[in-house]
Amino acid sequence: MATESEPGRRRRCCTQDALDVPKPPEPRADGDALRRGSLCDHRCAAINNVQGDLGDLGYHQHRPRGHAAVSSPPCCQQHSEEVCESCVVKTTLTAENVVEANKLSNNYKFGFKKWKSHVTARPWEDRSEIVKELYSDLNVIRGHGGSTVTFGNVLYLLLFGWWLSLLYVLVAALMFVTVVGAPYGWLCWDLAGYFLWPFGKVIQKTEAPKSRRALGACEATAEASGTGESSALLGGPVPRRWRPRCWDDEGYWRAGTVAWLCLGYPMLALAHGLVCVAAWLLVFLIPVAKLSARTAARVLLLPPERVHVRRLRMTEVPLDAEVILCCYRAVNPYYYKYAVDGINVFAVNLLPLVLVTLVLGYVDSHNLLTSSPVKFTLALLSIMPLSYYIGMAIASISAQSNFAVGAVVNATFGSITELTFYITALIKGSREGNRCYAEIVKSALTGTLVGCVLFVPGLCMVIGGIRHQEQRFNSRSAGVSSALLFLSVGGVFAPTLFSKVYGKLVCGECHNVTQNPLGHYLCHNCHFDLMENNGTLYYSHVQPLVYTVSLLLPAAYLIGLFFTLKTHSHIYDIHISDCHMPGHHHSAVVHWSRWRALVILLLSTLCMSACADLATEHISPILTNSTISQYFIGVTVLAMVPELPEIVNGIQFALQNNLSLSIEIGNCIAVQVCMLQIPILVLFTIFYPTNFTLVFSDLHVYASMFSVVLMNYIFMDGKCDYFQGTVLVMVYFILLAVYFFAPSPSGC
Repeated sequence: MATESEPGRRRRCCTQDALDVPKPPEPRADGDALRRGSLCDHRCAAINNVQGDLGDLGYHQHRPRGHAAVSSPPCCQQHSEEVCESCVVKTTLTAENVVEANKLSNNYKFGFKKWKSHVTARPWEDRSEIVKELYSDLNVIRGHGGSTVTFGNVLYLLLFGWWLSLLYVLVAALMFVTVVGAPYGWLCWDLAGYFLWPFGKVIQKTEAPKSRRALGACEATAEASGTGESSALLGGPVPRRWRPRCWDDEGYWRAGTVAWLCLGYPMLALAHGLVCVAAWLLVFLIPVAKLSARTAARVLLLPPERVHVRRLRMTEVPLDAEVILCCYRAVNPYYYKYAVDGINVFAVNLLPLVLVTLVLGYVDSHNLLTSSPVKFTLALLSIMPLSYYIGMAIASISAQSNFAVGAVVNATFGSITELTFYITALIKGSREGNRCYAEIVKSALTGTLVGCVLFVPGLCMVIGGIRHQEQRFNSRSAGVSSALLFLSVGGVFAPTLFSKVYGKLVCGECHNVTQNPLGHYLCHNCHFDLMENNGTLYYSHVQPLVYTVSLLLPAAYLIGLFFTLKTHSHIYDIHISDCHMPGHHHSAVVHWSRWRALVILLLSTLCMSACADLATEHISPILTNSTISQYFIGVTVLAMVPELPEIVNGIQFALQNNLSLSIEIGNCIAVQVCMLQIPILVLFTIFYPTNFTLVFSDLHVYASMFSVVLMNYIFMDGKCDYFQGTVLVMVYFILLAVYFFAPSPSGC
């Protein structure tokens, strides 16, 4: 872990997010104090972290513990007071390379997708010991660390240990029966005890006699530099030979070896493969997956006389032999941080679900293997990893490209997940002549708006507030998004309000509740009919208003982009400094190059379209047979499932005290729903007529407007705590209860 006393560790970037009081720098070592820093260095040192905008790259940023004074005049003694005041409005951020700095800057730009994860490989020496342990091989003998009887280890025993040990006993008996395989039988007997409870035990490999040694150790040697896994499950930094080296040893090939490779090894390799897959899918049991993978790939292919299973005690000194396996814990709760080629392990595990969904959906078209509700659920769940891949691809391309390319990519693909589902649903509704699909789309649009305004920032406030007590955010940047939200909500619901004022009230059935013919009538199923008199009101007045609003909203969005990114970009307090500190430079090793990210983006979009098509194809039985209101299905499942990756990003930002980006995630999505997605749907209906009209139900109007007003009231002072977040979340749940008990749209 880098320290502040080490001179010149990395490139610095300076930004600020709603600071009140700067914090003093940590004291430097004498040698570093003699270095005369640049103006940028003085700025960065004076305000060395505030409010946690370091959350993006802050794993190597050291924050001062004590509280700072109200002013800090010593920070820039060589400069004017005006310069010092400008320093106060900056926050120190550190980036390993230019690509990460660009990603950080893009996170603060309006209209750009916010991305928490790194798009480049992080320097190994700068990672924490917890993260290093995740990527290390299970071949390190530690000192006595307490009892190995833990919940996770007992869970291993119940899930895998007992039957794996029993299988080794059976294979050992089989090897003894063959006579020539007796040495492998003794090995299996030892491994049976090992895999029953492998914790605190070690498997070591002794060297072969020189007369029998041809190429040395079996397989590639273990890492010496400690820079990562040498036997990663999905590929590692160490290249592999196509076969074990020990196969070239003199005396390896004998009758017992042939019997072992034909009878014993296949069964054990299959068992370890099943354990490996199951443990990997459970994520937190990945140490067990590594244990099984290393056993099948290395231990079981060694000559039995070179494998020794020993139990370590505090007073024992290990044999002078290579350690192959040494495991202490079956469960590590930090494996949610694990990534493969920059992709989070959960997204990796959900990728096969996409393939299963596509195969079942298009091969089993007659529902012979499974039902429509199952296919709908699988298609909806498949949208989550695809949304993650689309988000990472957009962030990677934007970080490696100039501003214009990043803006185009974000504007083009930023809402592709939602638009794909909405358009496929409208097409299906138009083909079937079913207006319920249009109502579902309206409910999903409203649910996304309400969820991103109330639930996303509210949940982030609660989780971040519990950890940081009180959090501050940039109220000026939030004010821009709030103003655009007011404008967008007013524009989107203007045709609805217009139709309420000038539309004709039509009722399905009326009864006279008095004896007087001119008395009171009780009517049912009343609604405002815009199509009365051949739709004169709609086609002459409402539709032109819809087209006008659909032109004005994107124009307002472009003006907002120009305002926040060009003329008034200072309200986000973004400054990427040019100061470089000597001695610690890393070239950017991107996880996904631009072309690779573009290919993944296009493939993910294609798969997203296919999954959306399957979801709309199999949603009809759910809408028909379900007793739950269709409004509720639209505002919850269809609206929020595609936004789960964004919610996770917002929570991660809030946990690192960067609430500004958490709020901007929700605001940005809500603004894009009103100013981009809805106008695009209106434009689509011009070229492909559907039942989609920009006239919403009263419930949608009231819920959306109330949510925007409440959000602006809470965000006025630029600070919040978990109580205010709880208020937003509770209001969101109240609205969900209203939708749950609301009757489905008429005719659906």
